[in-house]
Amino acid sequence: MSGAVPAGVVVEYVEPGGDVRTVVAGAVEAVQRFLAVSADDEDARLAVVTRGEMSDTPDPATSAVWGLLRSAQAEHPGRLVIVDVSADADADADAEDGPVFEVSDRRGSIRVAREGVRFRLDDQEAEFGWDEIGAVETTPARFGRRFTVTVHLSSRRWFNAEVEAASRSELKSWPAELDKALDAYFEE
Repeated sequence: MSGAVPAGVVVEYVEPGGDVRTVVAGAVEAVQRFLAVSADDEDARLAVVTRGEMSDTPDPATSAVWGLLRSAQAEHPGRLVIVDVSADADADADAEDGPVFEVSDRRGSIRVAREGVRFRLDDQEAEFGWDEIGAVETTPARFGRRFTVTVHLSSRRWFNAEVEAASRSELKSWPAELDKALDAYFEE
């Protein structure tokens, strides 16, 4: 995967497999080290990247890391970010020809990429190609952390999906990231 890491962001990778206790202990150590080193820098962020956690068969070790980090996020809002990439992200990265917007929570995900828009909720998935989409609408939450994307099809049907952000600050960045992907692929 390519792309520059923004200043003030520390990235830690958690690969699937391995002993659950060892992987969780490593994650705890990384979080504690980050919080100790960046105690005076409120703009610093720790991004923990897992692989395949949102797949149909998540890895027990990375699932435990997600649970740990969700708890840590509650204690340090806006400082810790959890990102999951698909198990075949390396192959996907080679095939991508532009920006990708992808957000997820424990139950679902929203992905906007070259091939179209994909919603996932639990074991249900819906994909929409750019040729069938008439409009895409977003609805950020006024008070909570829910982000809603609605796809309006040319056939006058519409479908929406919601994802909960880990923090309000994370939620605030999502509309601009989504607009970047929509501008690259969607023709009005």
